[in-house]
Amino acid sequence: MLASLAEVGARFLILELRRGSRPDPGERAVWLHRSCATILRRLGVAVEFRGLRPAQGLIVSNHLSYLDIPVYAAAMPCVFVAKREVRDWPAFGFFARCGGTIFIDRQSRAGTDAAARQIAEVLRAGVAVLLFPEGTSTDGSAVLRFHPSLLDPAIQLGAEMSAAAIGYRVRGGEERELCYYGDIRFAPHLLAVLGRSGLSAKVEFYPERQQLAERKAAALELRERVVAMRTRMMHSEDD
Repeated sequence: MLASLAEVGARFLILELRRGSRPDPGERAVWLHRSCATILRRLGVAVEFRGLRPAQGLIVSNHLSYLDIPVYAAAMPCVFVAKREVRDWPAFGFFARCGGTIFIDRQSRAGTDAAARQIAEVLRAGVAVLLFPEGTSTDGSAVLRFHPSLLDPAIQLGAEMSAAAIGYRVRGGEERELCYYGDIRFAPHLLAVLGRSGLSAKVEFYPERQQLAERKAAALELRERVVAMRTRMMHSEDD
């Protein structure tokens, strides 16, 4: 694991040296995409993707774990929006910073406004942005209300918006055991997850992409799509 982290870190350094300046959002997204695909493969995490993966626009998803970011990054180049605490997480913080993640202070109106401006910049550059509008990760039993505020940049720009859903399986266990929520401590949970075998993830992309004109209505419609995909996932696991 440490060797893999060193390898992908070196690739980022080479990217910076070759460019002679800070990589742009598209280059960062491609680096993160390749890095996460490599690390998940070496960790033995199987990932199944269903549906056409968006190349640009705003993508919204349910949020279960810190694992969501490497799984989605392995699916496609994109820039993430994450809470500011992620910046300082071991390993994940490094990947987030190098990958161009937009960090948000959800307790501050100014922080939300700054994140919205950065989202708009990335969307204008033609790079996909992935957002978790629940605002927190959950145990997977329900999809929480979607906060509409960060949908505004896509609405104002007339960018396409789409939905995706993520879920997990683990041999001899339940999805809930992989979810990072509530008062669970990060480091012990990460070590426990990395110690599990037979870990797999499933991502489904909703087939319809469209421009939406009003953020509250958009939040409701996109959440309904995510709920429908999550329901199918959970029922398929029961079969």
